[in-house]
Amino acid sequence: MIDVTLQNFETEVIAASMTTPILIDFWAPWCGPCKSLGPILEQLEADYAGRFTLVKIDSDQEQQLAQAFGIRSIPTCILMMGGKPVDGFMGAQTAPQIRIFLDKHLPGEHELVAEAEAEAALELLQAGDTEAALAKLADALAADPGNDDARFDYVKLLIELGGLEEADATLAPKLSEIPRQLRFEALSQWLNAIQSAATGPYASWTVGQFDEKIALNKRDFDTRFAKARLLMAVGEWTAAMDELLEIIMRDKKWADEAPRKAFVAILELLTPAKAKAAVQASGKTAGGIEVLGKTQVQEDPQAVLVSNYRRKLSMALN
Repeated sequence: MIDVTLQNFETEVIAASMTTPILIDFWAPWCGPCKSLGPILEQLEADYAGRFTLVKIDSDQEQQLAQAFGIRSIPTCILMMGGKPVDGFMGAQTAPQIRIFLDKHLPGEHELVAEAEAEAALELLQAGDTEAALAKLADALAADPGNDDARFDYVKLLIELGGLEEADATLAPKLSEIPRQLRFEALSQWLNAIQSAATGPYASWTVGQFDEKIALNKRDFDTRFAKARLLMAVGEWTAAMDELLEIIMRDKKWADEAPRKAFVAILELLTPAKAKAAVQASGKTAGGIEVLGKTQVQEDPQAVLVSNYRRKLSMALN
């Protein structure tokens, strides 16, 4: 349990809720129901063993925070997740009632295990230990098959390491969903490009051979598209997108818009993952409290690349 004031609100509530749900208890020393609710909340925090963090705000002492959340009576509890309020309740509640409230929103034990394994995998990837990272992602997916982030990262790493059959099998359940998630469609496009480059009719061709044939007919879209897929297969992303743009600019509808779909898939694969603990760009917290100071954000070169190619695609389609 943490006592929160305006000074530590941004750190202990907004930033902290990006990774762990935060339950705010607005109370006051003179409030009788607050005194009965407080010990129940503290016991639940202990029982839930890290699945949420309890913070207490004295609404008399921190009137600016109380006003920002529109507190009209106490006790009032607000659940914060991802920097935003997601639910709440007013008045004293029993422990079973609060458990029902919490269980609607908090991740289960298996989900927490999966998240921990996925975070460990990211650290291993950053350290260059791809095989250990792959094993951690497999553990994360086994703990929580519904964790789409872990599934995406696992399939992506499998493809990078050449485990195409396992990648295909792990990806299959997401491709049967309607609608498909764009990121899984992107993995499917990449996987198909690799398989086509290895076993398709152009499998033995070099880039030079493609260029010679295209030079004879700039509208030879079959050859251009095959070249783009070869470039995708070997990770030459910008060159692949440049080739796909050549088709799109000449015929937007060719082959049921296959070049556009491949282009969008590449953009999705190149888009940097969103940071979990990002400060809101508005300069305000979810409660509307001004954040002191300004953070200088350095643009990610890969994000700039993606933005530039999104613009090129938009221009080609208009």
